[in-house]
Amino acid sequence: MEAAAAPAAPVANQGESHGTAAKTARCGNSDESAADYISRVPDAVLCTIISLLPTKDGGRTQVFSRRWRPLWSAAPLNLEVRVPHPGRGVPIRTSSVFPDAASEVISKHPGPARRFCFHGLCPGDLQDQAESWFRSRALAKLQELDVGYTSCDERNPGRNPLPPSALRSAPTLLAAKISSCVLPREMVPSMGFDLLQRLSLISVYISADVFRGLLPACHALESLHMSNVLGTRCLHVRSPTLRSICFRDTSGKVELVIEDAPRLVRILMPFGIRENCGTIRVICAPKLEILGPLLPVISKLRVSQGVSSADLANSMHTVKILALRCSGYELDGVLNILRRFPCLEKLYVIFHKHKEMDKKIEPQYDRLHPIECLQTHLKTVVFEVFMSHDKQLEFAKFFVLNAKVLKNMEFEGIYGAKDSVSLAYQRTLLRVENRASRDAQFEFRSRHRNTAIHLHRHVHDLSVADPFEQP
Repeated sequence: MEAAAAPAAPVANQGESHGTAAKTARCGNSDESAADYISRVPDAVLCTIISLLPTKDGGRTQVFSRRWRPLWSAAPLNLEVRVPHPGRGVPIRTSSVFPDAASEVISKHPGPARRFCFHGLCPGDLQDQAESWFRSRALAKLQELDVGYTSCDERNPGRNPLPPSALRSAPTLLAAKISSCVLPREMVPSMGFDLLQRLSLISVYISADVFRGLLPACHALESLHMSNVLGTRCLHVRSPTLRSICFRDTSGKVELVIEDAPRLVRILMPFGIRENCGTIRVICAPKLEILGPLLPVISKLRVSQGVSSADLANSMHTVKILALRCSGYELDGVLNILRRFPCLEKLYVIFHKHKEMDKKIEPQYDRLHPIECLQTHLKTVVFEVFMSHDKQLEFAKFFVLNAKVLKNMEFEGIYGAKDSVSLAYQRTLLRVENRASRDAQFEFRSRHRNTAIHLHRHVHDLSVADPFEQP
């Protein structure tokens, strides 16, 4: 805890000291270069800045001057605790502190805390110490919580009980991430998340009863992230405040049922190496506009708007932005999906390496029954990791020749994107001159987007209209 307890020290070779500079500024010296502008910043603003710094850096601000010495203890605490892995040495993040240092910080800081992050090593390790932290005055009114275990057996988080006092600050929490542990049944009656806006459940073991009691206790929840949740085969969501759900299930055994979410705008499904995914059934989400990335070749993935859940049987007129993952071998399957989104305006196609599952036989596209979004709404199509092989070209060419109101078509990851000869050749292969929309513009980029990483980094960011769009 050398950061928090470090004594103030003069800053060598920095010219005028803080005290002199502040005194000069207060005396009204007109020489702008002599003024210390930081001295004019109110203490409340400086405390906010300190609370945004990592633990060690926040403590080290005490050496700046006499004025800064009391600010650390007055600023909301930002504390990240990491335990070294066996054989891996110290924590990767230099901003984190060891448990002993964390105990010293907590004992000396009066609170409140802005953020507390702690990931234990194995069940039983530091349990008593963690209990004392959560019961401390410093963490009494916590705003952000990131707690869980780096488990010895990550496939069985049910062995790692969440410390009973971990949710002591539930009424003041704004954001919470709980991972690699079990949420005990006895916690449900006492939970009341009055201010919680963002909740992440990662590799958490939670029973259907506990989950059923959790969401009603979150009175201001806007964003829910669930990844590999265990303990139940069906997650029923009813929330009047939710705007975003991010759902991932690599086991392929969990069903997410959106029973009633009147403000839900987006459902995101980040993908990884494994291709399995659970079933998503939408019963009532009248404002749902953003969906994906879907895997069209996995038949057990069903999305519907209505009581039925039979293979996209009901159209979803509200969806405007859709992301799909495919190899280029399943054009008919993709087109059959597009039939269910008649008002679609923007389509992302994320190409991946061809696999055996892509050979699944899909009903052939019926040209006698045109796809409505291609006729009247689809204005933007983005192809990610476009390698220009025969199947991808055939896939893209279909949209060039059939999207009648297309405005923009973007190709990312294409070789020779800055070579005029190469681009002319690509345009010829795509039959751009015969495009269905004369207003369509085509853009080729050599960069390689990574939608999976982008979604993971910005899963709770509700400030952007399109979560798949990258700068």
